[in-house]
Amino acid sequence: MPFTVDRSRSIISAMIMGRKVTAMDVSWLRREVFADGVVTREAAEELFAVERAEIAKAPEWTDFFVELITDYALWQARPTGLLNETQAEWLLEQADSCMTVNALATLVNVLGEAHRAPRWFLSAVRARAQKQWAGLDLALVAAQAPATLAMAG
Repeated sequence: MPFTVDRSRSIISAMIMGRKVTAMDVSWLRREVFADGVVTREAAEELFAVERAEIAKAPEWTDFFVELITDYALWQARPTGLLNETQAEWLLEQADSCMTVNALATLVNVLGEAHRAPRWFLSAVRARAQKQWAGLDLALVAAQAPATLAMAG
């Protein structure tokens, strides 16, 4: 019987130990680990572990992270598009463990894509947006810069 290696754990451990996530790491994860589009709870928690780690992350990480966590929370279970109570609580717990702008972006993206979510989830996300999570101020400034330039032009 052949021995299989959990490649997602290996690459995620390597990224954390190497103190960075490169664009090549993200491409490799997309191509090799998540090529089938399936995101398990364990894999989602591993992605949150990378997000929690205070390491350098390539810009490509944000879209990848938000996309895969949203896929897990909304599209991997039936009925699709429904954020149930258990998933909502898990998602907030994971985001709270990170307190990063990427975690907040994930919460907002899930809200935007969900066909249905618990009523309390919107209030919970708003409350987190009002906190000073790591990188939030810089992200807001960056998001406002294009609008300011457009108004000036």
